[in-house]
Formats: sequence, C-alpha cells, structure tokens
Amino acid sequence: MSRHAPMLAAILALLAVPLVLGADECTTAIVSPRAGEEGRPLLWKNRDTSVLSNRIVHVKETPFSYLGLADVEDRSGRSVFAGLNSEGFGIINSVAYNLPRKEGEQEDLEGILMADALRTCRTAADFEAYLKANLGRNLGARTNFGVIDAAGAAVIFEVHNHGYERLDAAAAPEGYLVNTNFSRTGREAKGSGYVRFDRATELLKAAPGPLSARDILRRLARDTGNALVPQPTLGDFAALPGDQDRWVFTRDSINKSYTSAAVVIVGRRPGDPRSIATLWVLPGEPIVAVALPLWVEAGRSPEPLWKGEEAPLWVETLRVKKIARPFPEAEREEYLDARRLDNRDGTGFLPRLLSAEDEVLARTAAFLKAPRSPAELAAFQDEMAARGLEALRSIQP
Repeated sequence: MSRHAPMLAAILALLAVPLVLGADECTTAIVSPRAGEEGRPLLWKNRDTSVLSNRIVHVKETPFSYLGLADVEDRSGRSVFAGLNSEGFGIINSVAYNLPRKEGEQEDLEGILMADALRTCRTAADFEAYLKANLGRNLGARTNFGVIDAAGAAVIFEVHNHGYERLDAAAAPEGYLVNTNFSRTGREAKGSGYVRFDRATELLKAAPGPLSARDILRRLARDTGNALVPQPTLGDFAALPGDQDRWVFTRDSINKSYTSAAVVIVGRRPGDPRSIATLWVLPGEPIVAVALPLWVEAGRSPEPLWKGEEAPLWVETLRVKKIARPFPEAEREEYLDARRLDNRDGTGFLPRLLSAEDEVLARTAAFLKAPRSPAELAAFQDEMAARGLEALRSIQP
C-alpha cells in the first residue's frame, strides 16, 4: 500500500461529509414569568434553515385559531416552526441531534406536530397529554419543544419518538432555559450548537433587568458574537471605518446567513384576563430586518408578511442582505461585511432600520396600554408592517 493511502482515505472521508450550512440549527430560550418583563412568560427562536423565504400565516381553525411561521411554499399553515394561538398557548422548537433515532421510523415532522398542537392545545398540560397520546414510531420528532400558556407555564419538552423529558423554566436558577441543538437529557457531548448555547447564556446573564422582547430582538437575535473568539457585534459596528471592509465570520453566531427569521412570543400576564399575547417577528436574517408585532385576535396576518409567491417583507430583507453579504459561494456566504451595516462615517444602513424599529416598539407599547378590538389590532399591525417595508425599501446599494 502507498504511504499516502491513509492520508488519501482521510481526505476522501472528509469530502464525503455533507456541508451543514443551512441545517436546522436554531437558537431558542424559554422564559418563566419570574424572569420576564411584566411577569409574562416568553419564547424566543432564531430559525436557522435552508428555506430562507418564509411567511407568517393566520389559520382560522377549530377549536383554536393561530399565527404560525411557515416555509414560503406552505400557505395553509399546516406545518409551522413557531406559533401562538387564540388561547395564549405558544410553541417553538429546536432540533436536538443527541436524542435517540431509529432507522425506518418517521422523522422531521415537528412542523406538522406544532401546527396540530396550536390547533388543539390550550395549556402546557394539554401539550404533554398530546405527546403521551402520540408517542411511537410515527411521531416523527427529535426536538426540544418550548411552550408557554396563559397561566404562566414555561416548559421545555425534550422529545423523541419513544419518550420525552419535561423541564420547567421556573425551576432553573435564573428562571429561564436556553436551547440550541442538543438536549440536556440526550447523549452527553453530542448534538450541536454548544458555542451558540454559551453565547446566548452569556448574553441573557448580561440582561439589564427582566427579559423583554426588545432586549431579545435587539441584543440576542441579531448577535454576531462568538463565545470563543472575540469579534465585532452590533454595538461595535458604529466605530468601524466606513472605507474599509470588516469581515465577520458568523458560522457559529446566533445571527447567521441562514437565519430565516426570529420570533419572540410575549405571553399573557398570568391572572389578568384582559391581557393579550404578542408575537414579534423579524422577517428575514435578523440583522437586516425590522421587528413587527402580531396578534391572533386581529384575525389575519398583514399582507406584507404572507401574500404573493414570496412575502414582500422577506423579499426585501433578502435583497438588503446581499449588500452586507455579497458572496454567494458556500465557503464565503457566512462572511458579513460589518461596515456596510454601520460605521463611523455614517454610511451604513442599519441605523435606519433600528430607528424604524424603535418607532414600532414605542408605538406598540403605547397602543397596548388600552384594550383593543380585533379591528384596531388588525389595522395597527398592518400599519407597522407597512412601516417596516418602507424602511427596507429605502435602502439601496
């Protein structure tokens, strides 16, 4: 045998490993009322996927209607990857690659399962009962589900086809739980997302007070940091020179090239029957998007978030994204030119997006101080979606 044979075999083995860019590698957190602003539970998910164009659908169903984040080709909302229903029940997931899987059994049905749960579940206990009733080879799940409900439950279910473990965020020392792509009860040191897990944990611990939708949308969902390697993040971009490219490698960041959206669900205030839950969405890669509020009670989703072959807000974020990520090649697409976003010469586009988002956040807070009818909710979310679309369309290369 040639002395080069072992090295050649190793190289061929590496080449045979598929690229993981675009894999389901979401970053999430489940927040109990004691750690959430106004004593509300929260769910957060950055969705990492190869399907970069999504839509937000409103599904009128029995017994419960719901809002859901769906792939662009799914107008029905029968498969969603985050959602909120009319009873204040919210759900998200992140695939857990260290949970058991048996060959020949159903898999990758989490989206269908979540849509079904939104249609039928009022509480975390209902969801647990749903799991128990459906465990088996046809469940098709290997994932961490995060759920909240109107009573204040905030729970992770680490689920595979033949079992699950329940973890309550309220029992955690900080009152919240971070999840990436491994389960705490799965095979130790297996799965993925450990760098993102450490980074998200670090950022949550640095929160200035109770966790809020604004803080998660601004600091966590858009984070380009790395728990092991120092590199610029959102707060550093403004100091960069405007005439020099500054490349940031985001492969192990929370915000990456194949983050298709971020969702933060702010639950109802436990014990307050007048409160409503809000679903906030960053439609597209978070760092080039504007956060927008949605309510199931509005009875519909704004047209820019769902209508057409591709939803207009995703069309625009994908267009703007090319300014900061000009390389389409697989080995270079994770490089972000930070100075295109912001710099000390004032030529970056991100301040305009954040200014529009500040307006949306402030106006939403004021709007929700009084009870609102479904018609008022629908008109307001339409107006905010139009404001986000206007901000994105104002940005040109």
